[in-house]
Amino acid sequence: MSVAKLISGTQVANEIRETLKRKVFDIQRDLPNFAPGLCIVQVGGREDSNVYIRMKIKAAKEIGIAAQHVQLPRTITEIELLDKINNLNNDPSVHGIIVQMPLDSDTKIDSHKVTDAVHPDKDVDGLHTMNEGRVSIGDLGGFMPCTPWGCIELIKRSGIQMAGARAVVLGRSKIVGTPASELLKWHNATVTVCHSKTKNIDEVCRTADILVVGIGVPEMVKGSWVKPGAVVIDCGINVKKDPTKKSGTRLVGDVDFEEAKLIASAITPVPGGVGPMTVAMLMENTVRSASRAAANLLKKVWDFAPLVLRPARPVPSDIVIARSQTPKDISMLAQEIGLLGNEVSLYGNKKAKISLNAINRLKARGDGAYVVVAGITPTPLGEGKSTTLIGLVQALTAHRQRNAVACLRQPSQGPTFGIKGGAAGGGYAQVIPMEEFNLHLTGDIHAVTAANNLLAAQLDTRIFHEKTQSDKALYDRLVPRIKGERKFSKIQLRRLQKLGINKTDPDALTPEEFGKFARLDIDPATIMWERVVDINDRYLRQITIGQSSTEKGFSRTASYSISVASEIMAVLALAKSLDDMKNRLANMVVAFDRKGGPVTADDLGATGALTVLLKDALEPNLMQTLEGTPVLVHAGPFANIAHGCSSIVADEIALKLVGDEGFVCTEAGFGSDIGMEKFCNIKCRSSGRKPNAMVLVATVRALKMHGGGAPVTPGAPLNKQYTEENLELLEKGLPNLLQHISNGNAFGLPVVVAINSHSHDTPAEHQLVKAAALKAGAYAAVVCSHWSDGGAGATELADAVIKACEKSSFKLLYGNEMPLLDKMNKIAQTMYGAAKVELTPTAQHDLEKLTKAGFGNLPICMSKTSGSLTGDAAIKGAPKGFTLTVNNMYVSAGAGFVVAMCGEISKMPGLPTRPSIYDIDLNTETGEIEGLF
Repeated sequence: MSVAKLISGTQVANEIRETLKRKVFDIQRDLPNFAPGLCIVQVGGREDSNVYIRMKIKAAKEIGIAAQHVQLPRTITEIELLDKINNLNNDPSVHGIIVQMPLDSDTKIDSHKVTDAVHPDKDVDGLHTMNEGRVSIGDLGGFMPCTPWGCIELIKRSGIQMAGARAVVLGRSKIVGTPASELLKWHNATVTVCHSKTKNIDEVCRTADILVVGIGVPEMVKGSWVKPGAVVIDCGINVKKDPTKKSGTRLVGDVDFEEAKLIASAITPVPGGVGPMTVAMLMENTVRSASRAAANLLKKVWDFAPLVLRPARPVPSDIVIARSQTPKDISMLAQEIGLLGNEVSLYGNKKAKISLNAINRLKARGDGAYVVVAGITPTPLGEGKSTTLIGLVQALTAHRQRNAVACLRQPSQGPTFGIKGGAAGGGYAQVIPMEEFNLHLTGDIHAVTAANNLLAAQLDTRIFHEKTQSDKALYDRLVPRIKGERKFSKIQLRRLQKLGINKTDPDALTPEEFGKFARLDIDPATIMWERVVDINDRYLRQITIGQSSTEKGFSRTASYSISVASEIMAVLALAKSLDDMKNRLANMVVAFDRKGGPVTADDLGATGALTVLLKDALEPNLMQTLEGTPVLVHAGPFANIAHGCSSIVADEIALKLVGDEGFVCTEAGFGSDIGMEKFCNIKCRSSGRKPNAMVLVATVRALKMHGGGAPVTPGAPLNKQYTEENLELLEKGLPNLLQHISNGNAFGLPVVVAINSHSHDTPAEHQLVKAAALKAGAYAAVVCSHWSDGGAGATELADAVIKACEKSSFKLLYGNEMPLLDKMNKIAQTMYGAAKVELTPTAQHDLEKLTKAGFGNLPICMSKTSGSLTGDAAIKGAPKGFTLTVNNMYVSAGAGFVVAMCGEISKMPGLPTRPSIYDIDLNTETGEIEGLF
């Protein structure tokens, strides 16, 4: 008598594991620090569950899967369990989640709700309703239930053809019977499902070429139920008493094996049949999930769908254009560019914040090319630097199918309500929605304002209390006894360390140490910290504070700056992480003490509070262009006071999102002499990044002004010199362009000149500019029409940038060790064309004080007019050999640079006679903002 062939699940499972080992090896060859992650969640501690969990963890580790067992107490509630599962759903290192059943809980927990709480993309058990639904409609690309999938693999390896075969599935459970029948159906078998209500069940089973049994009754299926030559897959596992065994029990299936093996052609044993396959397929699902995650990290091109532009003629106003386009839902854009759901915090459906965790998740990914967009010395109208940046990324992404992100500063509300207007670009190269971009956005500037003013309040309060209290009284109030206990806070312990007092017991300090700890002894004449507000308010340029009788006559002269001039804004832009931001905030110098030592935010005890106010503000903001391409809007330090660049963290996230074949284009404020120089010497020095190319935005209008043209005044009609061809005037202004090209080359950057075309320009004028730029060493010079045509008008610019990024040999202009005066001379001579820097007596004193205080190794932030290469806004063109006067100097220690003030630079703009306020209104019927632009 013939006996059925044994289908060894153990053998097949071992073969599958070996294949999975190779797959994991291949993944880690491309991503060395990547590991597939499996998390097994268990409620309670049932020993039978523990056996299965140990088996799964052992199999996972053999393959190279990082498996973790999360054991939760029996007392856990349903809400707490669902919250834990949600956390695992949001953990990018976890690719597969199993909730071990049954739940061993003291409280009522809906197991179906629990299995459906696991995200379908991590449901490696294949039990989520969505994954079950996929199987039911024949979509086998998702996660299939492990036991039924294991059955299918065993049937395939038995040699029998499923297509056309008659299959009977005994049992209709969610985990085995029902999905097994669906899988057999989609493998083209003719399937009958039997269950407890089926009549003549033995007769139905005898019709099966393939018999899959998962009924849960020990040895229910007898040999007489089996069709001769059938393949029998036994999914049951039951404990049966057996006095011949040492344990007194043995494992049996739902099929009477001894009888069935004499009838069937092939049969699975119990144990050693379907059981090992269930674990193997679980591992297969986990590796499949991890492979998808790895593929996303390695993906070169986004699954990106651009928005279609339909440019109108004549070109309408910016606000009309912006409102004519319907933006994508921001969550859709985030998904297109490779962000996970938990990395995106939605602010409505058109803007979002991006978690810094994205940097860690994408750290194994290559970095894109890094492009800085700067300009020549502008007219008061601006030359379209932001517009060119937006047009460039629209061209790269929507028209050249390259991953590209624009990184922009967040505009201040001061210019928005003043006269300059917003900074969202213009025409058909804008960020949308422009109203949200130019107004509150996500509140980052408000957070900067609050943090800045909290520190100002603490500074003045500390001076007041030191003047009105003895050392002992001050100390007792700073370290109070609460409920009989007295202890230092963390920040106070740092101050003790700074002072060299190695004590942690507040009662152990000597009277001398009381005073040393409690008294900062701030010299009011040296206070550098100003209050800020994000509107133009000229009457706050100089004020008197402390005039209330409660301040006991301790008044002083002070001033306000606009919020974006706060050092905290510069810190926000230069911080590389929360920890780095916290350290920078701690190091901010607010004043000097009477011995000449710096007093910091940490000395004032404010570091932690400032960090709390700014923790969300450190996350960049995601928006989009008119063509639906991504824009990261973050931070907005003044370019003439600070370094004028958007944040390092925005660039870091963007460089990872675009991948090694993509492009990150970021704007530097004003001309290359200010913004680009600081982008390189301050921002790139801090981040360690090396830009690949510089785009230099130029206009015929600005070059004519530098050639001696009539003044260009906002709101006034342009002189006919600017609306008619005038090659002679244009040629006289070209030296300004050539200086800016030289500035880019001084850093080893290939310079692509983008001639931002205006309607009054002529082809001859464009040709003159192109020829001069190329002769001066520009890598390329192209005419762009992105304002009127969107990305389609900047495709030639995009092509030139793509090629230029292969030519970079970036270098910094000076080393940290160079003395401060030498750094200033290097910048002035190389970037501006000056002969030398001259210090006023005040600046000379400041230089000596800052050097003595240990700030001599910091980079220099030159604060000068944006309207000229010199320190005088009235001087146009590109003069050579002039002397640049530095009036005074101060340190922004948290930001990490020394500021050299060249001339009078106001940090608080004023409103004009007729500000934009007159035009801005809210339509209360439609909810639309009117008159913004």
